[in-house]
Amino acid sequence: MRIASIDIGTNTVLMLVADIDKNGYFAVLKDEHIIGRLGKGVDEHGVIQQETFRRIENILSRFKQIAESTGTEYISACGTSALRDASNNREFIDYIKDNLSINIEILNGKKEAELTYLGAVSEHLKDSPSGNYAVLDIGGGSTELITGTGSGISSAISMDIGSVRLTERILKKSPPEDAAVLNAVEFINTHTLNLPPIEEETILIGVAGTLTTLAALDLRLNAFNEELINRHLLRDENIRHIFQELRYLTLDQIISYSQIHPSRADIILAGILILKEILSKLKAIQITVSTRGLRYGILLNTARQLLNM
Repeated sequence: MRIASIDIGTNTVLMLVADIDKNGYFAVLKDEHIIGRLGKGVDEHGVIQQETFRRIENILSRFKQIAESTGTEYISACGTSALRDASNNREFIDYIKDNLSINIEILNGKKEAELTYLGAVSEHLKDSPSGNYAVLDIGGGSTELITGTGSGISSAISMDIGSVRLTERILKKSPPEDAAVLNAVEFINTHTLNLPPIEEETILIGVAGTLTTLAALDLRLNAFNEELINRHLLRDENIRHIFQELRYLTLDQIISYSQIHPSRADIILAGILILKEILSKLKAIQITVSTRGLRYGILLNTARQLLNM
């Protein structure tokens, strides 16, 4: 069956189109990413702005055309932190349904964590079907940490810290003042008090834009290369080095890096800071980057429902 899964995140909108069978084996046909900034202003004002309605509609319209051109049989779309937080989320969902006939499900933090875990570990299960995994997803509005064994989840924590939220609330300038960085660290720490240490044999996997951007920076790539980025091992010392490299740069200087998407330049420092502090809390010295994540989990979960897997 050919399915399209759409992840409408606080910062990025992603779509995966794949053929999948009853055994869970799938072949990816399309993997699309556009930074849509759905969450712009949501943390401050509590609503999705009207200009954002139209911007996300245009992205989803393009994605729908791509999916339909491949003969997609079913489109499953889900929204995360920004949609959870916005008081006008129902108005937005109705707007998209009326204009594009796309139904959007708002995932609660627990469900988002479960599906992110499912997507992130899917390619590792072939090598270690009963291994211990921990998946870290740093989004624009929230961050999830999910632990489990094989495809089974043991715990899932969703924290209201994200690269967009932290930037809009505290790290408002590039470069940020020293006091702002200290306030950001304190803010992160208040939301990560109950994180458990990761056992040594656990494979720690990181998904989403902060991680893939860091991998590209660490590898000094001139262009995004999924084969090199996926499963790249990021060491804590390298993450700290990159943070210090970017810490005192202006926005224009950050944009000049070919590895950093211009629309991510203003929030990348916040994302790295969240990662750095969480790794310290977990007493982890490295993390494996994955280009998979929520959209893969949405796809697998949808297939299970439609194909009775």
